[in-house]
Amino acid sequence: MARTREHDACPGALHVHRAADGALARVRLPGGAITAAQLQALATAATRWGSATLELTSRANIQIRGITDDDATAAVADAVAAAGLLPSPTHERVRNIVASPLSGRVSATSDIRALVTELDEAIRARPALAALPGRFLFGIDDGRGDISGLSADAGVHVDGDSAALLLAGRDTGVRLPLPQVVPTLIDVAQRFADIRENAWRIAELDEPTQLVTGLAVTAPPGATWEPVTRPPVGWIEQRDGRIALGAAVPLGVLPARTAEFLAAIDAPIAITPWRSVLVFDLDEARADTALRVLAPMGLVFDDQSPWLSVSACTGSPGCAHSAADVRADAAAAAAAGPAATHRHFVGCDRACGSPGVGEVLVATGDGYRPRTPSP
Repeated sequence: MARTREHDACPGALHVHRAADGALARVRLPGGAITAAQLQALATAATRWGSATLELTSRANIQIRGITDDDATAAVADAVAAAGLLPSPTHERVRNIVASPLSGRVSATSDIRALVTELDEAIRARPALAALPGRFLFGIDDGRGDISGLSADAGVHVDGDSAALLLAGRDTGVRLPLPQVVPTLIDVAQRFADIRENAWRIAELDEPTQLVTGLAVTAPPGATWEPVTRPPVGWIEQRDGRIALGAAVPLGVLPARTAEFLAAIDAPIAITPWRSVLVFDLDEARADTALRVLAPMGLVFDDQSPWLSVSACTGSPGCAHSAADVRADAAAAAAAGPAATHRHFVGCDRACGSPGVGEVLVATGDGYRPRTPSP
């Protein structure tokens, strides 16, 4: 079902959201990739003009919130651009690409990092795609099944030299050779932009399959993947013998000072869709030192931590729609110990950032109730 509201308020670095605690700027990170220098730049901007925290989103992006005035908003946008994180002012809100963050480094699945870069460049090269809704999401899964369950609007699940084409997280039965992945995703997005009317997501179309008309269906359609809710954490051995460190960030709120310590490692970094951080390509000595420094700062390297099974939207006081300080309540739930299922605490029925599985608890002003799934 298409939405009745036409205005797309999804924020970016230039088009900010005016929240209860100030302006919020969202920085897109295709595939979650960010350099140490870029992370340092965002940490500095958050400290100087915002709330001194970085928020990690369920699409592997970073938000700076609590920006106080128009001058500070402009300064944040300038800092984002100077860091190389705003390559296209016209397309800044539509560079939404989630991708398997361990691709090319861990396990024998395909390395899809070049596809992410190619797709980002192709999005920016197509002027008409600037009109896509800011919620439209591309997904590239390298075959391990971590991204395909996130129900990206237009995505692929790679298997060797070919890829299954997915719409809203469902296999269309179309199989693509890898050189055709990016052109096909761009064509699907263009068709959606042409016909969407008030729809913001492919799942809202009455007949999503019209977007792949003319493509040969060579496999049984309809397959879906179970959503992943837990990030890769701890000491992770890469294929090349080096180490990656996976750190969960409680409730996705990364203090700017902690981000500066992450940047000081001076290694490639990825933000994941599970609001966590991966630091790559470390030798054992550097990894050991980094772990010893970062763990006392609140980053979570234990895959049994109760923080891995709880999440929350912003809640009060940052969001005027929220009926409760949901982050405080989520933290209390984590302190009580692990739960049998993932719990996501939200302040209203919009249920921002909700994962595809687990329990969504909606604040009522007098406790919480389970969210009733939409029909």
